[in-house]
Amino acid sequence: MPRLSDTLWDIAVAEVSKNSEEKENEEDLETRERSVFFLGSKSGGKTTIILRFLDRDEVSKPTLALEYTFGRRARGHNTPKDISHFWELGGGTSLSDLAQIPITVDNIRTLSVVLVLDLSKPNDLWQTMEKLLTVTKNHINKTMNELGKKDSININEIKQRSWKNLQKNHPDWELVDPFPLPLVIIGSKYDILQFYSNKSETTVSKLRTVLNNLAFGTDRSKTISVEYNKPLFVPAGMDSLSQIGSPPATEVDLGKINARNPIDLWKKVYERLFPCESTGEFKDIMDPAKVPQYAEPEVDVMRTQKDQELEQYKRNASKSWKEMEFDMHGR
Repeated sequence: MPRLSDTLWDIAVAEVSKNSEEKENEEDLETRERSVFFLGSKSGGKTTIILRFLDRDEVSKPTLALEYTFGRRARGHNTPKDISHFWELGGGTSLSDLAQIPITVDNIRTLSVVLVLDLSKPNDLWQTMEKLLTVTKNHINKTMNELGKKDSININEIKQRSWKNLQKNHPDWELVDPFPLPLVIIGSKYDILQFYSNKSETTVSKLRTVLNNLAFGTDRSKTISVEYNKPLFVPAGMDSLSQIGSPPATEVDLGKINARNPIDLWKKVYERLFPCESTGEFKDIMDPAKVPQYAEPEVDVMRTQKDQELEQYKRNASKSWKEMEFDMHGR
C-alpha cells in the first residue's frame, strides 16, 4: 500500500520489486530441468564420472552407443527437486553422428557439453577433441538456426551468454571463437602418468562443483590451478595464450611451422610429438547383439535366422552377378 508521501518513482520501484519477488517465488515452486551431454575418448571414464557424481554405487559398463540417465537435486525444504538429464556418447569418435540426438530445440537453452579426454592416450587426444567438438558444434549451430526462425530473442541471449566468461580487455579477445554452449573439458586418467593412486578426493570434489553448476545451476567455481605438476583446473576465461606460453620447440623449428594462429601452432607441434595412431574405431565397437547382458532368447533366435537368410541372399546375389558377367562375356 503506497504512502501519501511516496513519489511516483517510489511507487514504481516498489511495484517492480514486488513483481520480481513474486516471480522468484513462482520459480521456486517450479521444477527446473537441465541437460548435460558427455562425450569423448573411448573408455575414457565418462560413465564413471557420471556414476560418481550421482552417488551411484554401480560397476560401470562400456557404453555401446548413446545412453541416458538422470539425477535430482532439492533446492531446499518443501521445494520441488530439480532434474538434470545426462546423455553419454560411447565409441569415441566413431559414433559422433549420434551427437544430434541429445541436441534439440527444446533443450538447447539449458544444455551443457562435457568433453572427457583420456590423457593416457596422447596420440589420439587432439584428433578426438577436434572431431567431437566440430561435429557437436555443427549440430548445435543447426539447432540454433532452427530455433532462431521461431525465437530470435532467445538465440541472441544464448550467443551473448557464450561470451560472458571473457572480459573485453582479455588479451585473447580477438582470437577467441567461444563454443556456443557451456563447455567443460576434462582430462581423465592423469594418475596413470604421474601418480600411484587413481583416487583423488580433491579432484573429485572440484569436478562435483563443476557438474553441479552445469546440471543444477549452482554457483560456478572460481578455483584455479595452473601448476603443471598437479591436476590443472582452469575455469573458462581465466587463462590466456600468453600465460600458457609457446609450445615445446626451438625457435628455429617454430619458425618453420606454417600456422594461422597460436592454437594452430600448438596443434602442429603437439601432433609432431604425438602423431595420431588411430586407424579407425569401428573395428573395436562390440556388436550389441552379441553382448551377454542384452541376451533375449526369442529375439536372438529370430536374429540368427535373419542373419542366415541374409548370407544366403548374398551368396545367391553373388552367383547371379557372376552368371550375368559370364553371359555378357560369352556374347
